[in-house]
Amino acid sequence: MSHKRIPKRKAAIAVGGVAALGAAALLLPNANASQSNGDAATPRTFKSNDVSDVASMLASQLGDAFAGSYYDAANKQLVINVVGNNSNVVNQIERAGAVAHQVQNSTAALQAAAKTLKTDATIPGTSWSVDPKTNEIRVTADSTVTGDKWNTVESTVKNLGSGVATLSKSAGTLKTFVDGGDAIFGGNARCSLGFNVTAGDGTPAFLTAGHCGVAAAQWSDAQGGAPIATVDQATFPGNGDFSLVKYDDPATQTNSAVNVGNGQSVQINAAVEAAVGQQVFRMGSTTGLHDGNVTGLNATVNYPEGTVTGLIQTDVCAEAGDSGGSLFTQDGGAVGLTSGGSGDCTAGGETFFQPVTTALAATGATLGAGDAGAGAGDAGAGDAGAGGAVDPSASAADPGAVDPGAGGGAVDPSASAADPGAGDAGAGGDAVDPSASDAAGAGTGQNATHHKSHRKHQ
Repeated sequence: MSHKRIPKRKAAIAVGGVAALGAAALLLPNANASQSNGDAATPRTFKSNDVSDVASMLASQLGDAFAGSYYDAANKQLVINVVGNNSNVVNQIERAGAVAHQVQNSTAALQAAAKTLKTDATIPGTSWSVDPKTNEIRVTADSTVTGDKWNTVESTVKNLGSGVATLSKSAGTLKTFVDGGDAIFGGNARCSLGFNVTAGDGTPAFLTAGHCGVAAAQWSDAQGGAPIATVDQATFPGNGDFSLVKYDDPATQTNSAVNVGNGQSVQINAAVEAAVGQQVFRMGSTTGLHDGNVTGLNATVNYPEGTVTGLIQTDVCAEAGDSGGSLFTQDGGAVGLTSGGSGDCTAGGETFFQPVTTALAATGATLGAGDAGAGAGDAGAGDAGAGGAVDPSASAADPGAVDPGAGGGAVDPSASAADPGAGDAGAGGDAVDPSASDAAGAGTGQNATHHKSHRKHQ
């Protein structure tokens, strides 16, 4: 295919595709407006983007009494777990507008249990994270964990003691999701672009999955096209799954918006920390827009290629080709980059994401154009359809039907979803060896997902 250069036009990086699970409007103006009634004993209502800051403040104030937190989305309240029944601790929590919840396991106890799991149960196909809603570690083993491997995991969980951890079996296979979001191509691989950023040296760049960054050094925005970006840094496996890819043309304008289809996009305002219970949206080149909730933080995932730590666990679905795509909130918070998981968007499953905040800190990058290109005021101007509500169900049916920034050409990513095909390693939900998948090709559906963003393929 001919290569389409993008200097001087917005690289309207459809920061990941938010897959709507049949939810109502994606953008609900003022739906999460923070309120305070002035009564310290009455819980405040919080925007989901704000709870992590309050939780962090309370964690530093409460010390060992703090045992985790989560967002009660139904009531828009922040719940703080505490060990013991100290009235002073409860008063501090209530003065901050949060809800105190007494639990059994301290943070230290759960951290010690996680260390035991790392030592005794680091087996490919397993994962674990702390679930603050149950105050336990949630351990999952996929369909490949059988026989002695299953017995090892099961006995390790049991030996942690009652009420410390739970073990469940996943029908799918834990794997990285090669191919993805707004499609980008490297060698024979396809990935999704996550978010446009400005590198520490002021040059335009984007973030994508680290397993995409180690698969190929150069990336294109069209299958078989000339390279437009080069990998600068990549981490995978290990302490994360992220890579920074710099655009080869320094005139590229890195717009900070996520294309959600039908001519609309979500302006990305800031990188935010994930909170358990928070509603999030994912965009990917294979499956388009989907939504779900954060279910765990600081997750450890044992992929076939190695162990990755520090991930966000969600119940959002994803499939091969969605790797690197963006995870964000309805009010414009950049949350994560698609890493991997199990299941698919037909039967459902779980997906893990690299926190954007960690990736930015590690690479020295900042969201959006900064001084290198279009400013925040320009980013996405007019892309969001006058700021109106977005209908994710329509977007899910035809994710990215219009790409306002892609030279005016209509894009039908559903073609990629319908034919995740040849190159989408893992077609049919089988176990995927990302290295093999990378070689296996960027199948036929790859052209179909070139939105305003560029993503990196694993």
